[in-house]
Amino acid sequence: MPFVDTVPPPDLYITAELERRPPKGIDYQVEKLALKDIAGQMLDHPEQVLPRLVERAMQLTGAASAGISAFELEHGSAGIFRWRDLRGKLASFEGATTPRDYSPCGVCLDRFEPTLTRHPERYYAWIAEAGVVCPEALLVPLYMAHGQPLGTLWIVAEEAGYFDAGHAGVMQELASFVGIALAVLQNQCRLQEALDRQEMLTREMDHRVSNVFAIVDGMIHASRLSASSVDGYAQSLSGRLHALAAAHALVREGGGTEPDGTPGSAGTLHALIRAIFKPYEAADRSRIAVNGDDLPLGNRAMTSLALVFHELATNAAKYGALSQQAGCVSVSWARQGDTLAFRWQEEGGPRIQEPSQRQGFGSILVRNTLTRQLGGAFELDWREPGLVVRFSLPLSRL
Repeated sequence: MPFVDTVPPPDLYITAELERRPPKGIDYQVEKLALKDIAGQMLDHPEQVLPRLVERAMQLTGAASAGISAFELEHGSAGIFRWRDLRGKLASFEGATTPRDYSPCGVCLDRFEPTLTRHPERYYAWIAEAGVVCPEALLVPLYMAHGQPLGTLWIVAEEAGYFDAGHAGVMQELASFVGIALAVLQNQCRLQEALDRQEMLTREMDHRVSNVFAIVDGMIHASRLSASSVDGYAQSLSGRLHALAAAHALVREGGGTEPDGTPGSAGTLHALIRAIFKPYEAADRSRIAVNGDDLPLGNRAMTSLALVFHELATNAAKYGALSQQAGCVSVSWARQGDTLAFRWQEEGGPRIQEPSQRQGFGSILVRNTLTRQLGGAFELDWREPGLVVRFSLPLSRL
């Protein structure tokens, strides 16, 4: 293993020498073309901005090697530099990593100015262990907007005393220009992402509004068929609309997508049950028991189940267990393979004498919603002590 000083040599960083050296002369026409080239890459091929910066740096300075040390912040550490877009003799080290707080690149970022180092392998063990010899390395910090560190541009010469203030000035101009270009590109990307999100939200809103209109239209016709009076029609339709509104409020609080990729993962099953039963719990919460693991619902399942539980709760309040002071309702569910099995059970209500006469539009609505919209199975059991409803739904449809 090569000998490495444990204390930084006094001549490790020699940036002050840049101003004392005779300038070699910079072709400013070439510099102008380099800036123009990098600007063109930003517009047409933004992923090529940094590779082109490295190529132009070598062309303008005549260095033996050059590259980018891209800063990566790691959780619980000061971060690392990852070598990328390497050119010249050190190109074989593409993808290598170096510590942020133990490297010339870190010193350059901290100083926030071009930095010249002489034979850094004398102090940095990882350079010596790689067998790299750097007579001189000129480093220039790369920062984006708001002081966000991108990393450093570095160029290596094969002989000492090579770089001067002219090299440092040109490299700093190129690096500053690239920082501005990348900041503009970043802002453009953020703007495009914001526009894409807005477009998605608009399409999602159109989708949900269309669904709401379709559901409301169906409820209007269905309520009319089952109503015996204008007041009954208004009351029935109003109740269903309130259930729909409660489901929509839960959908609005959530986000995400449906199983088929359409937008709108909503609230949870417990939240839905609480919203539907809220009017019936005002007097006595003990009358309604809910048992089952909570799980998220998509907006389609949320809307459909809201109508189902509203119909069951309304039926229980009018004719079943919730119409009597001693009556109670229990709702439970459990996973059974790829389905979720529900059980609705009423007790303490009026004794059921003629169940066939009790299967009105509400039962039809519940059956069609569960089987046609959610692809489930449905069963009614009009027992004398109280109604029992069993239904199972594919988990993939929830």
